[in-house]
Amino acid sequence: MSRAVKGPTDHVVVVGAGLAGLSAALHLLGAGRRVTVVERDAGPGGRAGRIERGGYLIDTGPTVLTMPEIADEAFAAVGASLYDHVELIPLHPAYRARFADGSSLDVHTDADAMEAEVERFAGPGEAAGYQHLRHWLSELYRAERHRFLDADFDSARQLLGPGLLRLALLGGFGRWEAAVARHLRDERLRRVFTFQALYAGVPPARALAAYAVIAYMDTVAGVCFPRGGMHALPRAMAEAAAEAGAVFHYGHAVTRLERSGDRVTAVIAGHQRIPCDAVVLTPDLPVTYRLLGRTPRRPLRLRHAPSAVVLHAGCDRTWPELAHHTLSFGRAWRRTFDELTRTGDLMSDPSLLISRPTATDPALAPPGRHLHYVLAPCPNSAIGPRAADWTDLGPRYRDSVLRTLDRRGLAGIAAAIEEECLVTPADWAAQGHAAGTPFSAAHTFAQTGPFRPRNLVRGTANAVLAGCGTTPGVGVPPVLLSGRLAAARLTGTARTTTPRPAGTPARPAGARA
Repeated sequence: MSRAVKGPTDHVVVVGAGLAGLSAALHLLGAGRRVTVVERDAGPGGRAGRIERGGYLIDTGPTVLTMPEIADEAFAAVGASLYDHVELIPLHPAYRARFADGSSLDVHTDADAMEAEVERFAGPGEAAGYQHLRHWLSELYRAERHRFLDADFDSARQLLGPGLLRLALLGGFGRWEAAVARHLRDERLRRVFTFQALYAGVPPARALAAYAVIAYMDTVAGVCFPRGGMHALPRAMAEAAAEAGAVFHYGHAVTRLERSGDRVTAVIAGHQRIPCDAVVLTPDLPVTYRLLGRTPRRPLRLRHAPSAVVLHAGCDRTWPELAHHTLSFGRAWRRTFDELTRTGDLMSDPSLLISRPTATDPALAPPGRHLHYVLAPCPNSAIGPRAADWTDLGPRYRDSVLRTLDRRGLAGIAAAIEEECLVTPADWAAQGHAAGTPFSAAHTFAQTGPFRPRNLVRGTANAVLAGCGTTPGVGVPPVLLSGRLAAARLTGTARTTTPRPAGTPARPAGARA
């Protein structure tokens, strides 16, 4: 069992009301702790925030919700249910992939539907390969869920055991791209099951095959969208926490931690002093370490994931070829990853994610209008353009991306925009994100599992970290798990609730009580 914080933990202050902080708060409340949450913004959400502009309701962060049962565990800690608070709409297809040769593929999470689609797209041999790949991804998830994803590590020795052997036998320590290639020959299909490596900040040719578990979440477990947008999830979590007794202080940035020896005794936010027995810190690592007054030493400097330019566009029209989520692939693939992770250049042949949330929830835009979210991966500011460069570069790159989309079938998209919000690495840096990226530390081998920045920091006895920079990593499910793991460090319990099996929510997705 992992090490727990010693001493009293009766009153815990959680810094940050993003998904990690809210998950921690709910699990702590479920374990009988008194919880105060301090958030610099005017409401909950953090990176999963909300902008209202001209009648458009814009999610500022994640666009996909996978593994909702992990969010439900946080609600269950206080006797609530995710499905009573949020209406989840399954997406069919989960994605649409469009390729430079003009072909397209709908990605279904239902095995039979996807097998039929792969056979239509690439023939019966590839359809059989897909079924083998699906089985391998499912086995990989089962091997990792509780031994690696949902586990605190105090040392690399904790990796040793039957779980490590099982993962090795599944090929988890090989390379992601090579593992997928064993099942699929069609290069286009391989992209559908490896592009997720970008979330981990590592090219698929170099990423550990263990991280193909992200592809399991996207292509096997299923993709949902909350009615009201992704921001509905943190809003509901905050409501459940408040109903369970949590106290929220919004609009207060934490400026200092008051200490007595190696313990944090109070959190200072503006003119408020909030005494505490322990603290959970969820800001990005540079902010957290600054508050703690200590940056842990590492043999190698942290490497950060690529960043992204995001254009939120409220339009007076849409394009029927767009699904809720559409992946628009360029011809280049390896070169694209080299540009994003090695040379620091902007993509010369961009692959883009276009989300159209109004395809599922038209109420997110004024009547007859449509909301589009265009994400263009870009190098982080440590290897690419500096944050300051984006003042001039941002608008030019926005125009370049729109021209690319126009050529790929979204004719007239620039002229269709009524309201917009452009987000660049400069904006991420202004929010405190290291290297101008919201995706934090890359998931290289040296930054994975016990080698990732830990959620305990030497020199402070009663502070625990949560969020994408620490264990287990980036993405909505891992961030939610990071909150649970932080709570477990303070309560000394391995788990505050009994999880439901993957893919089996309390009631069918989309149902409400």
